[in-house]
Amino acid sequence: MNAVHPPPPESRTEERHVLAADGTMVRLAPARPADESAVRALFEGLSADSLHLRFFGPSRNSVAAAARRICSVRAQEGGALLAWRGDLVVGAAEFYATEPGEAELAVTVAEDWHHRGVGTVLIEHLTELARSAGVRRWTADVLSENRPMLRVLQDMGLPLHRRVEAGVVTAVIPLNLAVDDPGREEFLAAMGLRERQADTASLLPLFRPTTVAVAGAGRRPDSVGRAILANLAAAGWDDSLFVLHPSAVEIAGIKAYAHVADLPRLPDTVVVAVPAQAVPALAEECGRAGVAALIVVTAGLDGDQARSVRESCHRHGMRMVGPNGVGVADTFGRTPLHADFTGVQPVPGAAGVAVQSGGVGIALLRQLNRLGIGVSTFASLGDKYDISGNDMLQWFETDPRTELAVLHLESFGNPRKFSRIARRVGRRMPVLTVDAGRSAPGRRAAASHTAAAVTPTIARGALFRQAGVTAAHSLGDLVAATALMYAQPLPKSGAVAVIGNAGGLGVLAADACADAGLTVPYLGAELEGKLRDLLPSGAACANPVDTTATVPGESLRQAIDLIASTGHVGAVLLTLAPTALADPMAELTRGSAVRGIPVAVVAPDRAQAIELVPAWHGAFPVFSDPRTAAVALAHARDRAMWLVRPRGIVPHLAATEPGRARGVIDAYLADHPGGGWLPPDDCADVLDAFGVPLAPWRRATSADQAVAAARTLRKLSPLGAVALKVYGPEIAHKSDVGGVYLGLAEDKDVRAAYTDLVRRLGHRMHGAVVQAMVAPGVELIVGVDQDEVMGPLVLFGLGGTRVDILGDQAARLSPLTDLDAKDLVAESRASKLLYGHRGAAPCDVGAVEDLLHRVSRLADDLPQVCELDLNPAVAAPHGVTVVDARIRVAPRHPADPYLPAVR
Repeated sequence: MNAVHPPPPESRTEERHVLAADGTMVRLAPARPADESAVRALFEGLSADSLHLRFFGPSRNSVAAAARRICSVRAQEGGALLAWRGDLVVGAAEFYATEPGEAELAVTVAEDWHHRGVGTVLIEHLTELARSAGVRRWTADVLSENRPMLRVLQDMGLPLHRRVEAGVVTAVIPLNLAVDDPGREEFLAAMGLRERQADTASLLPLFRPTTVAVAGAGRRPDSVGRAILANLAAAGWDDSLFVLHPSAVEIAGIKAYAHVADLPRLPDTVVVAVPAQAVPALAEECGRAGVAALIVVTAGLDGDQARSVRESCHRHGMRMVGPNGVGVADTFGRTPLHADFTGVQPVPGAAGVAVQSGGVGIALLRQLNRLGIGVSTFASLGDKYDISGNDMLQWFETDPRTELAVLHLESFGNPRKFSRIARRVGRRMPVLTVDAGRSAPGRRAAASHTAAAVTPTIARGALFRQAGVTAAHSLGDLVAATALMYAQPLPKSGAVAVIGNAGGLGVLAADACADAGLTVPYLGAELEGKLRDLLPSGAACANPVDTTATVPGESLRQAIDLIASTGHVGAVLLTLAPTALADPMAELTRGSAVRGIPVAVVAPDRAQAIELVPAWHGAFPVFSDPRTAAVALAHARDRAMWLVRPRGIVPHLAATEPGRARGVIDAYLADHPGGGWLPPDDCADVLDAFGVPLAPWRRATSADQAVAAARTLRKLSPLGAVALKVYGPEIAHKSDVGGVYLGLAEDKDVRAAYTDLVRRLGHRMHGAVVQAMVAPGVELIVGVDQDEVMGPLVLFGLGGTRVDILGDQAARLSPLTDLDAKDLVAESRASKLLYGHRGAAPCDVGAVEDLLHRVSRLADDLPQVCELDLNPAVAAPHGVTVVDARIRVAPRHPADPYLPAVR
């Protein structure tokens, strides 16, 4: 039998809990010898037809041998995963090496679990195990009459090549799809849609239950449990509402039962408001009884209690919201669900709301009610033991009543999957959030609220921008953007016409627009003339337009319609102050012909920061402050631009050899198991494998070697000179120890520099790098940070020795699309220099973008690269050259972030 490479211990598939297509939770685990009897039972339960399709014959003689083979497969030969439901194996998937880089795939699913997605999810997770073992393609022999299995393979989303011979279809499936392979995106998209179907099916018993029980509704009327019980009773649950209490006969007029098993009907959902020490036992009791979901509002669970609750939910297939939340509400079920203690009765409406902070959730509910936007589903996620923002986004996506997704997330468990889901959901509705934890104190506070790591500001910004998420900087700005996008169309541009009856207020509004990144353009002589004919004498008709306080309401409406109809602007911002002569707001709401562009109003006399004022064809958002209005318009502009922006492609890169680079890193880690900074030779080899242009260099361990290297390298330098740089594994920044000498044009200079380094640094110095000096250009930094939560992040900005002072760094999550690379360049202050500043020749920006793509590809292909710094990379009119590079590696084998799994 051929061999595959044993996967690294960190990447071997351990136990995971996943959802079948109907929402049922199953456990995936590697097959072990102790599982043989359970696997044999799986095969013995197959029908004669299924046995024929699986073993190409009706005989049961091969069942025992097949079970033994699956449970005794060695890592060198292949791998096998089992799907468990309780104590039963309901599916098995296996692969065996047939030749180098190729393995044969086989899948078996229990008779009563057909057509529930078990085989598909097994293959998805087995794919990760096979890739880590060096398998590049699968083959699967399937009888041509086995249409269900052929359909499973076809619908995986992976490229599929078939050949048919003697009634047997041999399917060949490539597994190692590069990030620039269109097949990879098709596979991830198909897998994401399957996960959405399974996830939303599992959430139905939680948000649309038929029966609910409350545990922890004690005798005290002011308890959390009693508040939730009262809300459910008021919502009309009547005979479908039960109370769990260890000793009471009834609570608040509702009969109480001591145990879940005593209830007249099994509840879909149990609300858990008991003390923390009682939660684990209650969760286990609910799971054994068959409860589908828990809403845990209890706070203060310690580590052991948290672990026990999670294990019960996984063991029995329950979904859970919380703990440490304020509950859940859904306004559109058969009976509205009001299982919370927010003190707010949600008005049925358009906003799906998911928050970690209960206080933020309560504030949002009040504001959405007051504005008339209303709520479709509300979930206080708390510590997110199970259900997260990713689950909620997929629920909102499939709910036809939800028009906006409003989130408050302090942390991300799987941000890469969040990014994919948010991008998909954002095509249907706005996804809005408040960017919590931007400051260092904010990150500390957010981290203490949940066990998940809070990501750095720059990473969160990259995540939100790439995913098209509207990220407000305050709760007030979040509400304002939500109201504007709910009530008004999106702007077609960032050009704003400011029109009002108070000149000073218009000036403030114009300033606010400029501060928010919007423009207030001159409207043109022709339009200005028409406005002068329409408005009272003394009106200022440029932009801002000051209509004067005496403007009649009809003239104001006509001016607005006139400006909006020209197409010069993407939005209209009205600044209105009531006078003794007229109330322009009342006049405005009586009618306007404005269509297709948003209209927002600033009225500083309003008591509320934001209101939605009904008008004859909808509602106008009215703000008490120009800054809030301008920021909301800027958010709407950004969303409009994101929607029309092409999605971008990950470009194909020539001359990359990830296998060679991986070999260099593996060899280093074999000698340094804890990881570390690669020495110059290894660093150069890794960069060369990805086509990163490095200035010619030589390593020297003596003054004589340095001089000899300099004689050769000076010929390759346009300046006829070399640089000498100290190398030592303990020296993080060469310039901090005076370890860099530039412009050495003579042998004596090189010798003197090397001798001086030896004298000053002694044993800390392990030699030096001699490098050809490159022509002057724009010094850049290109870097990679492998964030433990976010994954690889590509950074770009102005470089050199002052990089920390400049603080000019833009970032994107890899893999970079062609548009991502352009955005990185455009967002940096380096862009003006790169495109030619004050008569300087423009640099080769295409070469800079190519460098960004190569670094991005390196980060994706080599997760062991924890940090990478190319600083500086010198951009010039005819290319870009890296003159200093550092790479830190560690033994990392992260799991595929896109695989479907329950937290």
